[in-house]
Order: sequence, then C-alpha cells, then structure tokens
Amino acid sequence: MQKRQIGRSELNVAPLCLGGNVFGWTIDEAASFRILDAFVAAGLDFIDTADVYSRWAPGNVGGESETILGKWFKASGKRDRVVLATKVGMDMGDGKVGLSKPYILRAVEDSLRRLQTDRIDLYQTHKDEDPKTPQEETLAAYDQLIKQGKVRVIGASNFTAARLAEALKISAEKGLARYECLQPHYNLVERGFEDELEPLCLKEQVGVIPYYSLASGFLTGKYRSEADLSQSAARSGNVKKYLNAKGLKVVKALDEVAAGLGVKPASVALAWLIARPSVTAPIASATSVEQLDDLVKAVSITLDAEAIRRLDEASA
Repeated sequence: MQKRQIGRSELNVAPLCLGGNVFGWTIDEAASFRILDAFVAAGLDFIDTADVYSRWAPGNVGGESETILGKWFKASGKRDRVVLATKVGMDMGDGKVGLSKPYILRAVEDSLRRLQTDRIDLYQTHKDEDPKTPQEETLAAYDQLIKQGKVRVIGASNFTAARLAEALKISAEKGLARYECLQPHYNLVERGFEDELEPLCLKEQVGVIPYYSLASGFLTGKYRSEADLSQSAARSGNVKKYLNAKGLKVVKALDEVAAGLGVKPASVALAWLIARPSVTAPIASATSVEQLDDLVKAVSITLDAEAIRRLDEASA
C-alpha cells in the first residue's frame, strides 16, 4: 500500500483515515476497540478525532472519543503504529472554546491526558470561528507546541480559501508553523471544495483529508427514499437533503460502477476521493467491523477513466 505525505511534512499515512466521531456516541468502548484493532490489522494507520467528540450526545461532556482512543492505546500498545489526528477550538463548555494561545496550550494538555500519549501527530484548528484571536496568535501557539515536541504537524478544518491563504502567508512571513493539512467537507454530492480550495491546496502543497466522505451514509446506498431515514435517527437530518434527483443519480452511478467491480457503493465513493490528485486520505467512520471492511476495500480499488467519468458526470 503506497503511503501519502501530509502536506510538506515528514508524516506519511495510508490513503484512508478512520473517523473517531462515533466512539462513545453511536458505538461503545468495546465496539470501538474491535474496529480500531481491525483497522490496524488491515495495514491502515491514520485515525482522526477531536476534543469535542461527542459532546452533543445526551449524557456526554466532550472528550469521549479521545478517552476511548487513549484506553485503546494503553490496552493494545499500538500507539506507535498510528498517525493520530485530533482537533481543538469547538465549545467544550465552561468557557473552554476558541483559538487563543492560552486556551490552545491548555486544551492540548487535556487532549494528551485523555489520549494517554505524549504527542499528537496532526493537531487541527476545528473551525475558523474565533474572530477575537488573530491567526498569528493561533499559529504561534502551535509553533510553540511543535518546538516542545507535543505536536508534530498542524492542520486546518472548515476554512475558506481566503482564510487558509492568509494563514499560509502569515506562517511564511513570520517563520511560524504552517497548516500542512486541510479538512474540508467534500464528497460526490458536496463538491464545492473544488472551486477555490482545491487549487490552493495543490499550489501550496497542503494535504487534504475530507470529512463526511460518504455524505453521512448517503453514498453507501442505504438511503433511497424518506422511508429509509428511519434506519439511523442520528444521521437522518443530514441525509434528507440528498434525496433528490441529483443525489439519486449519483447513487445510481455508484451502483453501476460498484456492480462492475464486485464491491459496495461505499467503497467506490471513497475510491473516487482517493483518486483525486488533491486528496491525501478521505475520512470515514464505521460502527461495525463489517462496515469497516467495505471502507478498507476502497484502498485497493483502482477506478478506470470511464468509471471516474460516470461518477463525475452524475455528480456535476
């Protein structure tokens, strides 16, 4: 399996990233451990989470996903086999929010403690949503953490092209750590990333790890009518907007390509992202080992020009 570089950093990762948002939310600790073990056993090594996962779930306070990952690292001894990504900045309650230097320096310690590790391989700004803090201050905080060895590389999530370009300029001018990776919302039914962000990432050699790679499960093909939404109450609100002529056209194209390859639509949807020249590794979550198997198959699929043309045309 050919690994891919995260931006211009020394970090190399497999071309598929496991999303940790489900740990402690839609699956418990035992199920999370099974998926993590199977993911690493398949030869994959890139895992993404965030400090805020999954504060939104009833009874949760945030940090549940990182805590489960930390317990798995301790129980399995597999920390050194994983490229670990997490995020900071979203509201954790009690005033713990934002991208100021003092807050980032405190938040990273909380994440390291929950993750039971001494370093974070990819530390990301979760959302560009702190108007009170200049980007230079945020980047200076990350720069300090890198020099201390607590963080290896930094990334940005949910940035506009203008704000990412500004951050890269500040890093170059001030000699600060630069965002080596972008985490955008990008998949076959959400292609806005291609307009401005993709050209910028290619030009500046910024890695790309798209989230919602399967459009909250829509691109697995299990949602084909509103009646199907009852299968997953947690995801139904995000999926309903794709149940239209365009969305169903994409699913039909996925069905056709998947049938020709003898795989599931989810594998093809991820393979399409992996084939994009800008993409380092799409992020996808699994709630069972069976689901994970379909995700893992994407890594070994090579879509030919005709398959890519059909998918591009359906999703244009």
